[in-house]
Amino acid sequence: MSEERSVTRLRAAIEAILFAAGDPVHILKLAEVLEEDKKTIEGILAAMALDYEEDELRGVKLLILEDKAQLVSKPAFGEKVLAVLEQRRSPSLSPSALEVLSIVAYRQPVTRGVIEQIRGVDSAYTLTNLLEKGILEECGRLDVPGRPILYRTSEAFLRIFGLSSLRDLPPLPEEMTDAQLTMFSDAEEEPNET
Repeated sequence: MSEERSVTRLRAAIEAILFAAGDPVHILKLAEVLEEDKKTIEGILAAMALDYEEDELRGVKLLILEDKAQLVSKPAFGEKVLAVLEQRRSPSLSPSALEVLSIVAYRQPVTRGVIEQIRGVDSAYTLTNLLEKGILEECGRLDVPGRPILYRTSEAFLRIFGLSSLRDLPPLPEEMTDAQLTMFSDAEEEPNET
């Protein structure tokens, strides 16, 4: 079998797996199942993502989330997809939820206490809602008296905001970085996983 035909078959197999899975699939799992090395699969995924993005006649795109890949509908067709699935559009996030998400995204892992110090208000309700929606997740405990829970953004956060990784977050204005986000860096130590 020629190399070109082999790559074409791998692309087709990857597409079939991602379509059937629906959820993100680990790249290592794809490599294992397809009996290929990780770099080969990553190269094929990158080429596929570019092809999907450039082809205006396709209604899906390939989203690569750090170590996972997923086929998703293009945002331009979101309303039509939701209408067919008869699902209601999820309500937009409140300003307080967006504020908490911003703090966690840029300072993670972070405790509720730090979130509340930055915001200046009780954030328990908003934090609980974001945890229930799966946008935030617990990621251990801070190694200080009381062992407060640490929070971070989840994979769902990346999908909702169309990010491949946290490195894709827009940079913060310098005054915000200095004044608000680094003021508590001395208070936090390395987390202990639970």
